[in-house]
Amino acid sequence: MTPGVQLLIAKNGSVIYNKSYGHHTYNKKISVENEDIYDLASITKILVSIPLIIKEIESKSLNFETSLSSLFPKTNLYEKKNIRLKEMLSHYSRLTPWIPFYKETLDSITNEQLDKYYSNKQTRDFVIEVREGLFMQLWNDIIFDKIIESELLELKEYKYSDIPFYLLKKYLEDKYGKTLDKLIQDYIFSKNGMLSLNFNPYKTFDQNKIVPSEIDDYFRLGEIRGYVHDMGAAMQGGIGGHAGLFGNSLDVAKMMQLYIQKGYYGDEKFFGEKIFDEFNKCHFCDEGVRRGIGFDKPELYDKENLSCECLSKDSFGHSGFTGTYAWADPENQIIYVFLSNRTYPTMENRKLIDYNIRTEIKKIIFE
Repeated sequence: MTPGVQLLIAKNGSVIYNKSYGHHTYNKKISVENEDIYDLASITKILVSIPLIIKEIESKSLNFETSLSSLFPKTNLYEKKNIRLKEMLSHYSRLTPWIPFYKETLDSITNEQLDKYYSNKQTRDFVIEVREGLFMQLWNDIIFDKIIESELLELKEYKYSDIPFYLLKKYLEDKYGKTLDKLIQDYIFSKNGMLSLNFNPYKTFDQNKIVPSEIDDYFRLGEIRGYVHDMGAAMQGGIGGHAGLFGNSLDVAKMMQLYIQKGYYGDEKFFGEKIFDEFNKCHFCDEGVRRGIGFDKPELYDKENLSCECLSKDSFGHSGFTGTYAWADPENQIIYVFLSNRTYPTMENRKLIDYNIRTEIKKIIFE
């Protein structure tokens, strides 16, 4: 199912279980340690983008009714102009789930990398290192244009999408003139000793402490270790609003504890209780959308018994494509973090997903 796992459980603000299992890869040369870091994938959404948006709303720069046309007043957004922030972050906005931007850099017949987009040397034109020794042009502006030009879904229904987080990344970076990684480091990570939470760890971490995510045979053609697994985030220099963050289970748990304490951590207050409660509320439950604002929530109609009855309606969390999961329950004061690289050596391995391992463990913990 996966070469290795980090598993952490905290109760009442204390870590009661923090163990690692298995190895970095199936060759079993490097055992997983608690300090090793994993590609957190979509957990990035709630550990980076959502705290920064909470800050924007609490400072009255934005509100839940803010439209895309207000975020980008100089851009022709066509039929997307009236989509509201609350709808986007609840995955109830008709935005397409995913756009495979990377495919435009490959030959449509052979799937080989097109020379005009790639280089084995870093130059003024090829600045983004997408894996060791492979460089691309920065695609931020092209990605934004393609999102704006993309078609909306026909039906307005719950449909999980990465696209809102591309848009919010652009808004935040344009507003502050800083990249998303610097914004979140300055705001939270650097103040709480969350030293493992970072983007592009290949630049600063020992390679043997970074768990690889895949042997990529479709885009970058090599082992992905310390470079973000997500293709769109890779094309943005490894820094996405939807993916790109790496970290270990302990630092993920610290961020979840900050949420359980509704904005407080250590001696710092980052945001207020009232604003967090609004983000942690299901705003479109009546329309069949279980999500809060950015946060995943318990199933509304649990036909497949994915949750357990012991989960409170205030519990929240998020999963990640690489095989990661973080969940917190303020009522029971429980935090659960599961990190793995189920995508190694290939993301075609779906056993961890098919057997609901992450949610089965959650049920055991809560029961």
